[in-house]
Amino acid sequence: MTSERQSPRPRCRPLMGFRIVGSGKYIPDAVVTNEHLHARFGFDSDWIVKRTGIKERRHALPFQATSDLCVEAANDCFAKTGFTGKDIDLLVLGTFTPDMSFPSTACLVQDRLGINGPAIEIEAACAGFMYALITAAAYVKAGLSDRALVIGGDTNSRILNPDDIKTYPLFGDGAGAVIIEPGRADQGILAYSLGSDGSGGPMLKRDTCGSRLPVTPQLVAENRHFMTMDGYAVFKWAVNILTDTIQDVMTASGHSVHDVELYVAHQANIRIINAAIDALHIPRSKVFNNLEKYGNTSAGSIPIALDEALAENRLKEGQLALFSGFGAGLAWGTALMRW
Repeated sequence: MTSERQSPRPRCRPLMGFRIVGSGKYIPDAVVTNEHLHARFGFDSDWIVKRTGIKERRHALPFQATSDLCVEAANDCFAKTGFTGKDIDLLVLGTFTPDMSFPSTACLVQDRLGINGPAIEIEAACAGFMYALITAAAYVKAGLSDRALVIGGDTNSRILNPDDIKTYPLFGDGAGAVIIEPGRADQGILAYSLGSDGSGGPMLKRDTCGSRLPVTPQLVAENRHFMTMDGYAVFKWAVNILTDTIQDVMTASGHSVHDVELYVAHQANIRIINAAIDALHIPRSKVFNNLEKYGNTSAGSIPIALDEALAENRLKEGQLALFSGFGAGLAWGTALMRW
């Protein structure tokens, strides 16, 4: 399948010599079901399931911000591995819903976790975790980090218009984390495709609350402080970029889709995922989905899904796994990894 957007994709590259040694997640306690949306806003709950595959999502509590979700995910990862913040010398955090413009959410999280090292924040929307993972892995590979914490997390409920049926039911809040460190020469990313297409930026945006359009009472009255999305255009692009980049990394690595044990795609819409994997003849049994429970948690979706897949023993050492994130920017990151 060839993308209708003709921007060339950067060539795939390998990034070997590191391994993921632990994962964790945090999902807020507030469950928002489709029935709740129907009762409160009149949204058709059956329509939501049919169009997206989402049955419920989680929203942060009023006192919670993105940094709180990320700290909880990191602490879950620490609890499972026995590491603490003192064992980490690099934090890379992906989010597009920061607590505030500055200081960065990464620095807020670094302080609370007691990490002695740089805290890097990456904004690549729903591709944020993949950008963060590859950035941290490059530091580890180069010998510039002995053990890195990678977090993806977003509080989408704070930037959504509750009256917009095209966006509000799709998104939820959550965060996931992994720890990476040096590994064997045959461990790591066999091939990855990391890229962007800024010409598609208007398809998914929040154009206020920045230096271009500082927030004003008039803009708030016009609901300009909320996210907007051209759903149909984003859907077509997402199916194509997911399909195309999976093919790209398979070709670059010399593997076929049948060699992969586990697929974890960004949990945006079940129709996007199914369209891509069906086009590539990937068995649905190899694709991990938790979209029905959490909706689209943006940068949190891949690490949350990975943590749950590992809890189900879906991946063993030496097996191949594919991860793919895609979203606003437009930006994407797809990687084939030997576990």
